[in-house]
Amino acid sequence: MGFRRSFSSSSSLKWLGFVTAVWVQAISGNNYTFSNYSGALKSLMNLNQLELNNLSVAKDVGKAFGILAGLASDRLPTSVILLIGCFEGLLGYGVQWLVVSRTIQPISYWQMCIFLCMGGNSTTWMNTAVLVTCIRNFRRNRGPVSGILKGYVGLSTAIFTDLCTALFSNDPASFLVLLAVVPFAVCLTAVFFLREIPPASSAEEENEETRYFAVFNIVAVVVAVYLQSYDIIGIKTGVFSVAFASILLFLLASPIAIPFHSFIKSLNNGEQGDDLEGRIQEPLLRSEIAAAAAEKEVIVVAAEEERMEKKRPVLGEDHTIMEAIMTVDFWVLFVSFLCGVGTGLAVMNNMGQIGLALGYTNVSIFVSMTSIWGFFGRILSGTLSEYFLKKAGTPRPLWNAASQILMAVGYILMALAVPNSLYIGSMVVGVCYGVRLAITVPTASELFGLKYYGLIYNILVLNLPLGSFLFSGLLAGFLYDAEATPTPGGGNTCVGAHCYRLIFIVMALASVIGVGLDLVLAYRTKEIYAKIHASKKSKNKSGGSLS
Repeated sequence: MGFRRSFSSSSSLKWLGFVTAVWVQAISGNNYTFSNYSGALKSLMNLNQLELNNLSVAKDVGKAFGILAGLASDRLPTSVILLIGCFEGLLGYGVQWLVVSRTIQPISYWQMCIFLCMGGNSTTWMNTAVLVTCIRNFRRNRGPVSGILKGYVGLSTAIFTDLCTALFSNDPASFLVLLAVVPFAVCLTAVFFLREIPPASSAEEENEETRYFAVFNIVAVVVAVYLQSYDIIGIKTGVFSVAFASILLFLLASPIAIPFHSFIKSLNNGEQGDDLEGRIQEPLLRSEIAAAAAEKEVIVVAAEEERMEKKRPVLGEDHTIMEAIMTVDFWVLFVSFLCGVGTGLAVMNNMGQIGLALGYTNVSIFVSMTSIWGFFGRILSGTLSEYFLKKAGTPRPLWNAASQILMAVGYILMALAVPNSLYIGSMVVGVCYGVRLAITVPTASELFGLKYYGLIYNILVLNLPLGSFLFSGLLAGFLYDAEATPTPGGGNTCVGAHCYRLIFIVMALASVIGVGLDLVLAYRTKEIYAKIHASKKSKNKSGGSLS
């Protein structure tokens, strides 16, 4: 009976931690919201487009210091990592608010770069704490975990944007208050509940996880559709806006019902188990042992033989960071990731200027659409990739290749500037950017293991500042300024399809390169995914026959 009660408490706490992780991710995408207040910084500081783009690069450079979060994830508890992130974000975005609200005099350009960098770096601590902990807690459902958590990161831009529009008429200063205060408060809540808990050890627990993740997916889709409906309706003032904000907050809070349901269900099972405990405890134990043995037989034994020959870990085993970067597969994954997230991030950083160049006055809708469709890309790819991995052993990199093809088409459409191309392009880029993030997270853990996953993940995330520098800071900055007309005070502006045409063409070519690399990685990893598929199949069979 004591065993059952401890299991009840552990399972419920694990789900409560996942709910708080979802909340953290729903507010940790503030790094993608630069377009919502970049115009205010540009006019206040009299910047040209290259200088403004380099501010966005400074924001993304903060992610380069995510290596510190990766190193800390193996040495510090989750709560400490969350606290570091929330205090750093409060300072970074708080100073930006002081400047934009004119509470203080504009600071120097290099000082603004530092605070933007701090704001960007704060999210790496939040994301590392959440992803590493949850993937370890739900290691046999890595696809859904990645899709849901990364999906809410994608939605966070729309959540912040629409809440600010509804409550503060899209005021940049008020927007920065939300970016500073809300993540701080949410992370303080997560500190008490998010921690590592032993993962599922039986087929029954794994099936329960699958059912609960389906509920999380449904709630997330409802939130995304609700946000998109608000953008389409266009009524953003008065009582309607207050009602919208209230319902949105209720939807975001609703997943808290899942850990309560898990706890009540476990208590009921415990009451029924008084007479059955002696009868089922032994088969359950045998089931766990048999399942573990089946998994080791398929993966570990073969890996041990290969390791004895090569004297270094093979794909699927735990790699140190040095062992990982010595493999061809790591660099193929790294560069293909750069081609996807680097170009996608350039579009998101410049969405405000892209919209103005094409003649749109309300550009916030494109920022919101990119966020919402990025969510659909993340959550669908996470769930579908897990389903086809379990069913047929389909390598996850194939999903990245498909997204890169679609992304190249989106860039070509935006380069042609056909009617409504920016609406289509923002949706396509959002979906594909989301797929890249959601697929790469579990892929890295499956190829290089979970022991040093925090650091390996943050090495891959270096692609965000690198891609931002290459495609946003250099490519978009220089080519836009070459087409732009100087304005009084030191800034510049450009209107017309020609402003970004060459930029989109170059990014389309980069996406094509990414397709080739993803196909190479899919071919090189097909054996490890076949082993993962076999292990999942063996565990399900052994669990079903013995329980």
